[in-house]
Amino acid sequence: MTVLETSRASARTRPLRVVFPELGDDERVAEAARILETDGLAHPMGLSDPTPEQMAALVEGRGMKEAIAKRMLNKPLYRAAAMVAAGEADVMVAGADSPTRRVIEAASIAIGLDEGVHMPSSFFLICFPDGRELIFADCAVNVSPNSDELLSIAMASENTAARLLGAANVAMLSFSTGASGTGESVDLVREAAEAGGYIGPIQADAALNATIAAKKGLGQGDANVLIFPDLNSGNIAYKLCQELAGAQAIGPFLQGFKKPVCDLSRGATVDDIVAGAIITSAMFAD
Repeated sequence: MTVLETSRASARTRPLRVVFPELGDDERVAEAARILETDGLAHPMGLSDPTPEQMAALVEGRGMKEAIAKRMLNKPLYRAAAMVAAGEADVMVAGADSPTRRVIEAASIAIGLDEGVHMPSSFFLICFPDGRELIFADCAVNVSPNSDELLSIAMASENTAARLLGAANVAMLSFSTGASGTGESVDLVREAAEAGGYIGPIQADAALNATIAAKKGLGQGDANVLIFPDLNSGNIAYKLCQELAGAQAIGPFLQGFKKPVCDLSRGATVDDIVAGAIITSAMFAD
């Protein structure tokens, strides 16, 4: 089964509480919530009134001053994130009417990042016509990561792949394989790969093709997680896969938070919102 099919089956087995801060303001979100509820895929929720538990999640859990926490809870994105942090909801799905930076800001402040992760990032699930499914990161959020940030992206993506694909083989891509090339970007990738114990720097063909990997003496050619050195290369790569290989690019999804957060494109369709909710839920359906 594909990741989307597996996620759908998982959601039916254990539907999670999904809070939509834009539920009352966007018809697409309302229709997606109706489908999720009708099909038994989730328990959609709108915003609750502020609660003592939400306040505690911000003040005690995140070290926020009480007066600031009260103001934050008046903002829909922050209240939705606080509902997740407080255990009143399991998943936050937002962004249909909000910029990505606002969704990330609310989740970063109210929920916080997973252990060892220094910043939020994004990934696409790339589904090829031959049945292969890969994680591409970061193709939507971080423009020019340094070595520590690349490592953070790789760690979050490894966790994502383990949850969604069942295994994670991470390759940190470059125009150079091993010591064959030099340059600032190669050095950044090498430093991140060595710090995390990942394969890299490695060219894309060696990362994906066992014969080429053997010739170049690095990796097994079986990567299912591709970490790009910058947003330019990542964004270009996934769009080329769509246009030239007929791949389906599902996402982008946010990753790196302690609890599940999905950022929607403001052009998201109803089907996109449903898929985003169930795949994000599957990442944390332990």
